[in-house]
Amino acid sequence: MPTIDPTATVTEDRAGREPYLPPATQPVRTLVWVLHLALPMLGLWLLLAEPDLNIVLHHNPSHFWLIVAVAGINLVLGLMVGQASARRADARLLLVSLVFLSGAGSFLVHGLTTPGVILDLDKASYGFDLSHPVGLITASVFAFASALPLGERTASAVIRNQVWLRGGLAVLIVAWGVACLVPDLTPLSKAPPPGPGGIGLGGAEWIGVALFVAAAAMLFQLHRRRPAVVLISLVTAYALLAEALVAGLSHRNWHLSWWLWHVLLTTAFVFVAYSAYLKFRREGSSAGLFDSVALSATVHRIRADYEAALEELVGHLRRREERVDGAVPVADRLAGKFGLTEAQAAVLDRAGESLANERELTERLTALVESGRQARVGLPESEMLSQSLDRIRQAYGDVRIRLVDNGRVTVSSREYGQGDFPGDRPIRLEGKIVHPLTVKGRLAGALEVPLGRTPQDEALAATLAGQLSLSLENARLYSELETLFRQYMSPDVAQSLLADPQTAALGGELVELTALFADLKGFTSFSERVEPGEIVEMLNRYHTAAVPIVLGNGGTIVQFVGDAMLALFNAPARQADHALAAVRAGLAMQEAAEEIAAGTPGYPRFRIGVNTGEALVGNIGSPELRGFNAMGDCVNVAARLEGIAEPGTVVIGQTTLDLIGPGATTRSLGWLNLKGREQPVHAYVLSGLS
Repeated sequence: MPTIDPTATVTEDRAGREPYLPPATQPVRTLVWVLHLALPMLGLWLLLAEPDLNIVLHHNPSHFWLIVAVAGINLVLGLMVGQASARRADARLLLVSLVFLSGAGSFLVHGLTTPGVILDLDKASYGFDLSHPVGLITASVFAFASALPLGERTASAVIRNQVWLRGGLAVLIVAWGVACLVPDLTPLSKAPPPGPGGIGLGGAEWIGVALFVAAAAMLFQLHRRRPAVVLISLVTAYALLAEALVAGLSHRNWHLSWWLWHVLLTTAFVFVAYSAYLKFRREGSSAGLFDSVALSATVHRIRADYEAALEELVGHLRRREERVDGAVPVADRLAGKFGLTEAQAAVLDRAGESLANERELTERLTALVESGRQARVGLPESEMLSQSLDRIRQAYGDVRIRLVDNGRVTVSSREYGQGDFPGDRPIRLEGKIVHPLTVKGRLAGALEVPLGRTPQDEALAATLAGQLSLSLENARLYSELETLFRQYMSPDVAQSLLADPQTAALGGELVELTALFADLKGFTSFSERVEPGEIVEMLNRYHTAAVPIVLGNGGTIVQFVGDAMLALFNAPARQADHALAAVRAGLAMQEAAEEIAAGTPGYPRFRIGVNTGEALVGNIGSPELRGFNAMGDCVNVAARLEGIAEPGTVVIGQTTLDLIGPGATTRSLGWLNLKGREQPVHAYVLSGLS
């Protein structure tokens, strides 16, 4: 199947090196190519400059058969390119086919007018001399038009009028042939008056030369962007045909200079035919011989068709639907659709299978990466396995995962135990493989993976099993750690440590926060009257009510000391309204405590102090034992405000009041001199929020 890259361009690479050029356009080879094209013109100049070398070779039969052969080559090329233009609906291919067909017609007339073949003349007729330049000038017009970068509208117009173009050319050739071959019908069938040499078109041949040169230059630029053998052969043919017109201007019939243009036009068309033949031998089909000459839009469409064909084949291969109920294989159907040979169909089949394997491998690797991402901190084991399995099945097929129950695991009606996987080696079944899932070296489950068509399937299944084992072990470990951490420290601190263990390092940072201190007024006297068991029961009842309130408002409980509790807001988790959250928590705690105390006479009551300011927040202690806490004047003030609060009240500092706004209902306590502090503090009793 031809490989076409219509987007290929000649550009300079990033390193600034010279741009890549195809072999035919590399400077040295271009020079050799130009020299080969210049040699015929040098030979013509030598023959005309040295008349003794320009000898006469007059042999009518040789001329007749040579020209008829060239006309035949042109006819075959014209029909083949015309067939390609019809198949691709391409205007450029249509115009190129008219180049060959016009040449075929004019050369045939030139050969048939050879003296002594049909016309009983001893000397060449007007038609004999004029058929060659007229045919090449006509061909040059089509050649120039074919090299133009035709737009979509122009190309569509050419295709719509192809019948008129072909028909008009056929009428012109037939009329010219009749005029040249029917005796005494027109002057073209008569011999010119006696005189030296032949006749010409008065220099009009130079128009054809210019058109051929322009067409060759434009196609050469196209070849630089889209290197192709047939394309460069067409460039060479146009250049040789221009030289054939120049050589024909000598009008010295039967001299070597006259034979030269016969050789040039023969070489031009044989070169194109030979290039097409080489491509046919390499690809084994004539379907895409001239695709490289087509317009860019056609090339893009051809490429899209081939990509669609390959995608169709890949889709069938991946679904294992190459043959369904004796149907024609997919590759063979596509070969018929695109005119491919049996060898090309086999290549297409192998390419499709390779691409299907590559995509299957890519999808499985992608599924591995995505399942690894899902094994993140905090995701429950069942949810992690469920999400991973959903994604893995999209790439691997009917994957099954089962966890151990009472030391055994059952997958697809087969039961396995620890001893069934010696050395953690998998069990191979028909079309599938079973890998053990282990946690800390013990069997935790089993993974059953169907084997696909790629040679990497077993390795991928082993990698998948290893990753799932690690994910399962991590999920269980994090679950244990999270349970342990959350029972002994605030959830924010626990989550921070699980996500980043470096947060446990000693040290801290200065943060604005709101501290809430709470304790039970009358706890000491209550403890003297009751048994220790009743003390623990009372504390647990109060803290069971208070802790959810603090956590629900975004606070972090950093310590319990007997009946006292310290909570921080805006540390370690940041809160925009930390002061408001703290006072809401304080009021809610008092309401909950009142309900508890009302049901149990004699219970002590909460008193709460809240203050806002900067404090050093971090891990305090030693390398062996540390705790998360906050130190600073604002924390000390909160503790002192709690100490002066009456049971059932919340006392706040001025900074806290400023942050919570005018919606607070307060009663001023005035300026207070607190223990351990030189400056007085303005305090308020908070009784509600609007």
